[in-house]
Amino acid sequence: MKVHVGSGATDEEAEAIAAALSEHLAVEIEVHVGDEGAPTATATPPETEYPLEDDLGPTEREAALREEIEDILEGGPEKYRDRLPEQGKLFVRDRLELWFGEEDRPVDPDPGQGGDGEAPTGLRFEDGKFAHFDAWHPNSPEVEEYEEGNRVPADGLITGAATFEGRDLHFMANDFTVKAGSMAAHGVEKFLRMQQRALKTGKPVLYLMDSSGGRIDQQTGFFANREGIGKYYYNHSMLSGRVPQICVLYGPCIAGAAYTPVFADFTIMVEGMSAMAIASPRMVKMVTGEEIDLEELGGPAVHARHSGSADLIARDEAHARQLVAELISYLPDKAGDAPPRSEPKPPRYSPDGIDELVPEEPNRPYDVHDLIERVVDAESVLELRPDYGTEIVTALARIDGRPVGVVANQPTQRSGAIFPDSASKAAEFIWACDAYEIPLLYLCDTPGFMAGSQVEKDGILEEGKKFIYATSAASVPQQTVIVRKAYGAGIYAMGGPAYDPESVIGLPSGEIAIMGPEAAINAVYARKLDEIDDPEERERRERELRAEYREDIDVHRMASEVVIDEIVPPSALRDELVARFDFYADLEKGVPDKKHGTIL
Repeated sequence: MKVHVGSGATDEEAEAIAAALSEHLAVEIEVHVGDEGAPTATATPPETEYPLEDDLGPTEREAALREEIEDILEGGPEKYRDRLPEQGKLFVRDRLELWFGEEDRPVDPDPGQGGDGEAPTGLRFEDGKFAHFDAWHPNSPEVEEYEEGNRVPADGLITGAATFEGRDLHFMANDFTVKAGSMAAHGVEKFLRMQQRALKTGKPVLYLMDSSGGRIDQQTGFFANREGIGKYYYNHSMLSGRVPQICVLYGPCIAGAAYTPVFADFTIMVEGMSAMAIASPRMVKMVTGEEIDLEELGGPAVHARHSGSADLIARDEAHARQLVAELISYLPDKAGDAPPRSEPKPPRYSPDGIDELVPEEPNRPYDVHDLIERVVDAESVLELRPDYGTEIVTALARIDGRPVGVVANQPTQRSGAIFPDSASKAAEFIWACDAYEIPLLYLCDTPGFMAGSQVEKDGILEEGKKFIYATSAASVPQQTVIVRKAYGAGIYAMGGPAYDPESVIGLPSGEIAIMGPEAAINAVYARKLDEIDDPEERERRERELRAEYREDIDVHRMASEVVIDEIVPPSALRDELVARFDFYADLEKGVPDKKHGTIL
């Protein structure tokens, strides 16, 4: 660097200026006096020696910070940590160890007593440990007198990033020892930041929920604010279909806390400890007069069998982790990415048994799980909502290592007829699979949508249209198999020929019709049959009509008229599906240009 000074400067002054500037700026300096072309003085910065190995190290300032962090990691008041074992729960820091620690590193066998001071190896980083620090910690100038009962470390909510089963994701976890995991302004801010960052990174989000809801006495700081708790559900909606959102419930999630699990793509409840409801039993009694306990109001059985809000039920905390590990193995990180493939495995049972498994008579039951296990890879079936809408099976599975979403009618349950619950369940499953690029396999064996006054009251038309809409709007590769009966509008919902599947293939037991033979004959020929007085003659004529009708709806007739693409020998069904899913893997299939539909 060149520096010019006035012509009156002496050589000594020039040298002093050069030396001072060179040391301060750490660059070589040339000082020119007046108009002289050559420098009067030059200086280079001195070499600096850094005695890092011996003389420098952490000070008391860092030691104090580490002590504060250790204190934060201990969670809420000790009396609440001591109660966790009675509730069968892990302390939240031990829970994070279970989820993100090394597989061979055991979780603290004495749950509720705090962690070992070491962060789980898979926890990449945590945000907001010091949230609400000034409200309780003795080191804060705002705290005049420390009280154990006022502890609110991290404001009761842990957020950050972690590696789970080799996948990077965002996570949040409530600390139930801090005011029963309730939510307040600083925790809400952390939650919102985590969601908004997930929108930018395109990485999955894991919600480990154990919250009693919002802190009512502090609601002015977070309830109705533009960036308050209501923004949770806006962000859930923005994330929906962008990245997988998976929620695990560990406690009584009431009111606002109950919306996160229902907004998530997939929800797991843990037996004996989790529940979710729009209001607590006390509030229910106040509003309606009904006396009910939390388990009956919103326990796992309620949401697995009746509401359909729980996709999976875990036996305990370890099982919950195992279920999520299985679930995420089918899902991409974000929309547009291909789902992860695995090493192919042969089916659990031989496809050779398919023909014998499926009865020729359309009304004889068989368990569709047995059919699925003869088509998909062994040990790859993860059924979702198995106890809800049981007339339809919805399951993630793999065919030749490729994830697929299976939608299958279940003949053991009311002949596989479609009821409002099963229609809703199928529609939401198809919608989720389509969002995350998971191809769909329909195994059709249904008499159609159920009729009757009760199902009309329950919304069979409303829920049925959603099922048909989801099938229509899905743009992932779809393969439909006419296993046996495909009657009425059931063939529409189950990916029939009119719904642009990549293939509709039939087994030799298949039939496609407006209605089954018995109903059709009763509708068309009842009066003529009643005119036949001889019972034997009437029965003979009814058999003839039934046989004629079945010939007309038989899968061979459908193949002859090119209604379906192919009839496949049952023992070759898996190989046929492998070939078709492979061929159509890179499909380009869109929907009309519009903002969105109005059905769901």
